[in-house]
Amino acid sequence: MRIVLIHALKHSVAPIEDAFARLWPVPRLANLLDDSLSADLARDGALTPAMTERFLTLARYAKSCGADGILFTCSAFGPCIEACARELAPLPVLKPNEAMIEDALALVGQSDGLGARVGRRIGLLATFAPMLGSMPQEFAAAAPGVTPGVIVEPKLAEGALAALDRGDAPGHDRAAADAAMALRTCDVIVLGQFSLARAAPAVAAATGQRVLTTPDSAVNKLKRLLGEG
Repeated sequence: MRIVLIHALKHSVAPIEDAFARLWPVPRLANLLDDSLSADLARDGALTPAMTERFLTLARYAKSCGADGILFTCSAFGPCIEACARELAPLPVLKPNEAMIEDALALVGQSDGLGARVGRRIGLLATFAPMLGSMPQEFAAAAPGVTPGVIVEPKLAEGALAALDRGDAPGHDRAAADAAMALRTCDVIVLGQFSLARAAPAVAAATGQRVLTTPDSAVNKLKRLLGEG
């Protein structure tokens, strides 16, 4: 079995490989990296048809390599990945955050006993600003019947990604933990990027809250989809 992982940041490779090693070491992994994707999105300020075509090219190549499933690890590109999933169906094609969003909504979607949902708060931590604008819509799309009572509180860990880029992993984790303190009254904190997963222990220790990561949730969902869970 082969899973193809498609990345826009080099920092995403290690966290997802670690998650597979811990949770599902069976598949053979193949990594595709285009680290110009995030830079070009930041430059353009919006997703374009050209960007969607670039994603389709990557997905088609992944399929041609014999992929049994494809996981994009790059946040803020949801519509591009959805286009890939439509074209390659029924091949499993996962957006980076979808499994974690499902896990978070399952945790906070409590019933009041009358069929209504009790409002709960999800803290969303990110180091890449564009995804803070797109990811709340992903929550709404994932479960329209649940999300009216759910509040998503976004927080940018300023300086964290820059620290990681210059090789300062401890500085990245400290910046993430410091920013997460603003989310400590939430019911669960989600780390909205694969590169943030390494900071999960620091965030949990600083806030005392349950922390969900994209790699662990994504691996568990792929495992279920491919009949191994």
